[in-house]
Amino acid sequence: MANAASGMAVHDDCKLKFLELKAKRTYRSIVYKIEEKQKQVVVESVGEPTETYEQFAEKLPADECRYAVFDFDFLTPEGVQKSRIFFIAWSPDTSRVRSKMIYASSKDRFKRELDGIQVELQATDPTEIGLDVIKSRAS
Repeated sequence: MANAASGMAVHDDCKLKFLELKAKRTYRSIVYKIEEKQKQVVVESVGEPTETYEQFAEKLPADECRYAVFDFDFLTPEGVQKSRIFFIAWSPDTSRVRSKMIYASSKDRFKRELDGIQVELQATDPTEIGLDVIKSRAS
């Protein structure tokens, strides 16, 4: 189904991989990319369960937009192990204006396809998705 606002469809693989991350913890992260010619959101890469947050953050291109999901494990101040699923809308200042507009107009519908997102971040540079930011938003 295409998104009325941007005409972007969501490839079935996007939802399947997300369900595997959420239910089975098969992946630590998923990076999604909009294929403009095909007018759809596709999976660009997945991260193994052992992937660190730093390894994940390095996958986000410096000058291109992406959507990403990261399953962040952390300890509460009481020492309880928890996890939060982050949705990151990555839109660096150096990316093309057209690309930023397409990603912005498709984001809400795409996010609705991924049932189970707990925290959303919008970022234009790496400092906005630093590990300290993730930790502060997780608890």
